[in-house]
Amino acid sequence: MGMAKNSNNQGIKKRSDRRSYKTEGDGGAIQDAPGEEDVGLSKTERIWQVVASIPKGYVASYGQIAKIAGLPGYARFVGTTLGKLPRDTRLPWHRVVNAALAIAPRGSGRMLEQKRRLRDEDVSFKGNRVRPEHHWQP
Repeated sequence: MGMAKNSNNQGIKKRSDRRSYKTEGDGGAIQDAPGEEDVGLSKTERIWQVVASIPKGYVASYGQIAKIAGLPGYARFVGTTLGKLPRDTRLPWHRVVNAALAIAPRGSGRMLEQKRRLRDEDVSFKGNRVRPEHHWQP
């Protein structure tokens, strides 16, 4: 079994069945095996698939995306993955918000673009948060 570190500097051990589990932190196992329909897809590709499936006019949280992609506990990885998308991507990155249904703080131009795109899809806000009726529940 090899030992690697993830972005949180947590030890990740690879099993012979190609699943990973966390060896540090809260002690809970994180399964890294995709479902049967996702066999062969990388973590990044699984995240992209989930983000692509968020309907127009709805939002999902980083943690929700991670869980649906089979990566519970990897909300920050979802954010990092989406942050690496090229500017001209067709993936609806703007439909992903934080757990409080707010646009995650980052460069103001990007925040304004995300809010504009969501408003263009008739997503409404209460203050800086997306109204709960726009929270996607697959």
